[in-house]
Amino acid sequence: MTTIAFLGTGTMGAPMARNLLEAGFDVRVWNRTAARAEPLGSAGATVAGTPEEAAGNADVLVSMLLDAEATVEAGKAAVPELAPEAIWVQMGTIGLSGMDRARKVAEGIPLVDAPVLGTRAPAEEGTLTVLAAAPRGIRTVLRPIFDAVGRDTVWVGEDPARAEATRLKLAVNSWILSLTNAVGESMALAEHLGVDPALFLGAIEGTATDSPYAHLKGSAILNGELAASFTVHGAGKDADLILEAADHHLRMDLTAAARQRFARAERAGYGNSDMAAAYYASFGPDGPHTSR
Repeated sequence: MTTIAFLGTGTMGAPMARNLLEAGFDVRVWNRTAARAEPLGSAGATVAGTPEEAAGNADVLVSMLLDAEATVEAGKAAVPELAPEAIWVQMGTIGLSGMDRARKVAEGIPLVDAPVLGTRAPAEEGTLTVLAAAPRGIRTVLRPIFDAVGRDTVWVGEDPARAEATRLKLAVNSWILSLTNAVGESMALAEHLGVDPALFLGAIEGTATDSPYAHLKGSAILNGELAASFTVHGAGKDADLILEAADHHLRMDLTAAARQRFARAERAGYGNSDMAAAYYASFGPDGPHTSR
């Protein structure tokens, strides 16, 4: 049985670890906030107190942490404890510089670049899309892991050192962040002009301009259902990673504007709300002129 050390059991990581358990893997879990890892113990996971404890002689290390700092810190502790032929599968979104730092920590252990597309519900359902870059020789080990957490695996390349999967993830996230803000801003404009924002969603429905994502985030705004599937804070972090990757050689005007909106929403107290709450960045301190 393959033993997996799973680091990071937050909104995405916990259901991913649960799906690995259901697929028959021996899973050890660790999270900086221990209370978020403990429920997995009743599902059959071994709950570790430290990354070192989770990684002891494990075959695979999976990191699903918020940012590069957390990933590198946990990786430094875990990597020396892994089995000699172990693989590190990096599934969080940590950007290009973050992947560079993780490679230095890997110390000769193969590092697989495998960020995922999807939020909490797909993570719970095991229907994430895995973007992966890995040598063909280790893909047979990776496939059962990816199949347990995702519906599709998109093989982007064979050289994880190029971070091709992370590059694709940043491009996709640029689209998602821009679309989220476009929906929120259009609904805010409708409200400012005295039009029911629900009519905006009705007007685009079924047209060439329609998008299922617009209705997903638009409905969350209308109903005040802002429990995070992906937080405003996390979206702002990803916008920073996209701008960093553009490296001043490419103008990313929409991403830069999205970053400003996420920052305003976070200052207004929505940092831990779903990123749809960037809608509130359009208003002053008193918020929309009608209550929700």
